[in-house]
Order: sequence, then C-alpha cells, then structure tokens
Amino acid sequence: MVAAERLFDHHGYMATGMDRLTEAAGMSSRTLYKHVASKAQLMGRVLAERDQRFMALIDVESVDALFAALQDWVRIEGARGCLFLRSQAETGGGTPEIAEAVAAHKTSFLQRLGDIVAKDLGCENSLLSEQVMVLFEGATHAAVYRGDGAVSAARAAAAILVERARI
Repeated sequence: MVAAERLFDHHGYMATGMDRLTEAAGMSSRTLYKHVASKAQLMGRVLAERDQRFMALIDVESVDALFAALQDWVRIEGARGCLFLRSQAETGGGTPEIAEAVAAHKTSFLQRLGDIVAKDLGCENSLLSEQVMVLFEGATHAAVYRGDGAVSAARAAAAILVERARI
C-alpha cells in the first residue's frame, strides 16, 4: 500500500497505471489483481489507509495544534494538496470506490474538527468548525504553490476566529 500511495500521491490516479503499480510493489499483475480487483479498489484502500494516518496526526486538543499538525504534514509528506480531493477531481466523482472513500474521509474530518473546536472552546460551534475546515483545506492546497507560509497564514486567521468565538 505504501508504494501505491506514493505513486498515486506523486503522479495522480489517472497517470498511475497498473504496470507502474506492479513494478513498484515488486509483484506480478496477477498477484496484484488477486489482492485487489481493480485500480479503483486499490485507490479506495490507499485512501482508507491515508485517512487513518491523517486522523491519527490530527488527534489534537486545539485549533492551533491542528494547524501545527498540518505544518508537520506538509514538512514530512510534502505539499501536493489533498489526495482525496485530487482523486475525486481526476475521476469526476464517477468512481464509486474513490467517491465513497472521499465522502467517508470528509465526513470524519469535519466531525474531528467539531471535536477539536469543542475541546478548544469548551462548547460546540458548528460555524467555527466549518470555517476552520475551509481554512485548513485552503491552506493545504495553497501550500502547493505558496509553501508553509500558506499554513502559517491560515493558522493566524484561525486564531482570530477562535478568539472571536470565545467572546
């Protein structure tokens, strides 16, 4: 799965063919197809594993720590934007395995943001959760061309929103 994730992340879903995947995995196409029925199914599994890794990274107690975690992700993983949204865009939402993985991830992500906001504020605030999500996702994509500065700017904006929500 690690090799497949790296290839999909660096080259995209459409440009990553089964030949490239089997070569990176060091197995025959027959063996690969024994484990997964299709490239779409493989991508669905890759996204599910990435979701688990990402959710573990953002198991934090505050909005500020959330953006610090994003800075770590960009530093370690690189700034290529959200693999979930890129995969959805490449397939136009018409590949069920990918669409389902994306929907599950984004639902979990918003729920996690709601938990983080509630811990940070001491109460739920769905509007702030949505605002933080937009800042986070915007920073994730802007980091592609602006680097870590995009995450820092979003972090500062989120701090203002959190302070205003406390008043």
